[in-house]
Amino acid sequence: MFSTIGYIHLFFAIVSMTTGLIVVFNTKGTSFHKSVGYTYVVNMLLLNISSFFITNFNGFSIFHFFAIVSLVTILAGMYPVLKKTKNWLHKHYYFMAWSVVGLYCAFWSEVGTRFVKNMQDFWWAVAIATFLTAFIGARIINKNAKRLISK
Repeated sequence: MFSTIGYIHLFFAIVSMTTGLIVVFNTKGTSFHKSVGYTYVVNMLLLNISSFFITNFNGFSIFHFFAIVSLVTILAGMYPVLKKTKNWLHKHYYFMAWSVVGLYCAFWSEVGTRFVKNMQDFWWAVAIATFLTAFIGARIINKNAKRLISK
């Protein structure tokens, strides 16, 4: 992290985490939503790209795999909006909301690599934090999806 690419990656992560939460917890479809949402998408793309210039564990790692998953999620979330596919709103919402949840799950992995020194403790700490984040995220996503469906 203490390199130029590490600081650039950190910057994109902070902007993505902030804009992701703003988009999730604000009114959908407004010009504010769209502008903050596009800021999120651009920063997530740059975050994912920058991750491939950071090497952990001597090359391609599980973190790079999840960067690819994140990239696919972002693209899957934007495709329905740009192409106005059938049920585009629901597809867009689910993929983009899970993208934000995935970002926060990745945050716990990053925290773990910085602060948990024992690898056995690292995997447990990251697994528990990731599970709780995904569980809470799923609850929020499902609650908000019900509101979108009722409109």
